[in-house]
Amino acid sequence: MGTVGINFGPINSGQGFDVASTVTSILASEQAIEDPWKTQLTGLQAQDTVFSKIGTDMSTLAIAMQNLTDFSGVLAGKQGSSSNPDAVTISSATNTASAGSHTIVVNSLAQTSTQYSDQITNSNDTLTGTIQISINGASPQSIDVSGLTLSQIQTQINGADMGVQASVVTDTHGSRLSLVSRTSGAAGEISMSGSSLTDDANGSSVNFNESTAGADADLIVDGLETTSASNTVTGAIPGISLQLLAKTDASNPVQIQIITDNNSIESAMSSFVNAYNAVVDDIQSQETNDSSGNPEPLFGDPTLALIQNTLSQGLLSGAASGSIKDMSQLGLSIDKTGHLSLDGDTLDATLDSNFSDVQGFLQNPNSFGQNFNNILNNLGNSSTTGAISLALQQNSSQETALNQSISDEDARIANDKANLTTELNTANEVLQSLPSQLNEINELYSAVTGYQQQQS
Repeated sequence: MGTVGINFGPINSGQGFDVASTVTSILASEQAIEDPWKTQLTGLQAQDTVFSKIGTDMSTLAIAMQNLTDFSGVLAGKQGSSSNPDAVTISSATNTASAGSHTIVVNSLAQTSTQYSDQITNSNDTLTGTIQISINGASPQSIDVSGLTLSQIQTQINGADMGVQASVVTDTHGSRLSLVSRTSGAAGEISMSGSSLTDDANGSSVNFNESTAGADADLIVDGLETTSASNTVTGAIPGISLQLLAKTDASNPVQIQIITDNNSIESAMSSFVNAYNAVVDDIQSQETNDSSGNPEPLFGDPTLALIQNTLSQGLLSGAASGSIKDMSQLGLSIDKTGHLSLDGDTLDATLDSNFSDVQGFLQNPNSFGQNFNNILNNLGNSSTTGAISLALQQNSSQETALNQSISDEDARIANDKANLTTELNTANEVLQSLPSQLNEINELYSAVTGYQQQQS
């Protein structure tokens, strides 16, 4: 503890001294011990902020890379077109679809079986009788509808799970009960045999009529005739879902063209380039001084040098795939500043001419894409053993130690402050009591000697 002078003033003034400011002065040297610890702690926390930003940007880069290297990612996407979209359209294309051309002839569309009742002038009339419904020749299900209106019959049928959807259709002439099979195609054919209803109001019979017979779609795909219970056809072309809209002429088949989704691939590659450049910018931002002339938090940090060198080398890694030898054939190039750029025309041309080789260059074992994925896992903070994670862990250990040292020192200072305050308060009380003690001595002296001492 350093030496601090205390100004008592005249010894007999009785003013004493300022205990609080004296204690603060005495303890200033102890508190100064913490200054380098706090400076180091601030520096580590600033490093954490930068490391976390780089880690976040590297995670974005990893996601962008995975979209290109994942077997179900963007390279698996397909686009399709139809020469006659009024007859056949493509509903969807999955990653199992292969690029190519297909011919389709639609001989007939699928139909869903429907039945409707005779018209009832007054929808509030009740009926008497039984409705029997059979789907595709199965055992009929019966329901007694006596005393019920059409609306109530609708509710009964829909609640009985009879394989049809019932509804009441009303127009200016009256109401009818409509039944639509819940199963499309021939397998959903409705049979109403055995149904017998009578209008209670006038005793007239109410019969059911078939409006549409259930039928499967019939089509020829690449010379192979096939059927479908629905006009949404899956399986005829692997990975492709077709929507049939109209019959076609066999002499003029519909042409379906399946191609790779170059636009989405180029967009994904651009995202990769932008994410890579963001990491480069993060690193390069630490290679200078700030506006005050002080080095940035990670200036000269070996972890940044490791990341920068490993990423640069990763761009040149990976085994060739057929005609694709390096990333330049994908339209990727790196400039003198270390930033990537993408030539979309080059990428499109390569995708059109050597798509399978592009897939291999990004997705095969030991390929450029797979190697770069591994590099990102080893550098970022997605893994506890990644370079960023390890750097943050090391900083965290140092910060914990520094915070503990500061906490311990604060405890010692608080204890010293309490002791000093007690001691100096006692001393101050003595100083403040001196005038009265001197006065008592003078009075005693005068009483003994008879001499009156002049007070100064």
